[in-house]
Amino acid sequence: MIVVATADFELYHEVVGRLRDRGVEFTTVEPGEGLPDHATVVITVPEDDVDTGEVPHVVASADEARRAVDEALAVLRGGSGRTVVGVDPGVRPGIAVLSGEMVVAAFHVPFADAVETIRREVADAVDPVVRVGDGARLQGSQLVNELDDVPVELVDETGTTPYLGTGARGMGDVLAAVNIARLDGERVESREVEPTAGELQVIKDRSRQQSSENRAIDERLARRVASGELSIEEALDEHRN
Repeated sequence: MIVVATADFELYHEVVGRLRDRGVEFTTVEPGEGLPDHATVVITVPEDDVDTGEVPHVVASADEARRAVDEALAVLRGGSGRTVVGVDPGVRPGIAVLSGEMVVAAFHVPFADAVETIRREVADAVDPVVRVGDGARLQGSQLVNELDDVPVELVDETGTTPYLGTGARGMGDVLAAVNIARLDGERVESREVEPTAGELQVIKDRSRQQSSENRAIDERLARRVASGELSIEEALDEHRN
């Protein structure tokens, strides 16, 4: 049983609302009251005076309510509660956020939004790790290099994309990200990739598709896009100039 034991109205409101949305059984007590015998995990703010004894304790502010609920649910289900972010890289990466073994959030975003999304999800986490699949080499290496302030592991993503049945179209990247998050990888600080001729041609073709003049960027600019130095839009601007 999750116990919300706080005098902070904002945290109370946010946590209770999220617990109800998830259909989780919980109870509330005032700080200073004894905990019920069936308490499994307690949520408070740092200022609350609550004697939790040996009961696991999650401390959070109101703007950390989602993180607090995720950690409490992980404890309730016997998990470690560690935040692991799995990423299936590509033009639209799949991103899955796990707390212990539980998937607590999922995203399918444009590549330009991926780093910000990942940073937001690990910002308040204790001992987080980001696991990036080793496919889509160019996008994956850019993510690894831009996430220089976050622990990153490179994961062999072979076999992580599941079969998709009827009605599951578009879910493959996110489900692959869940599988990637559950695999141990190799810790990396950076990843340098020399683009192949085929990868450079793909970038040129994409630039032609995005160009209003139906013109492709040259190989020099394509290499700068491949390295993450420029976006295709920025490369097209340089090409026009």
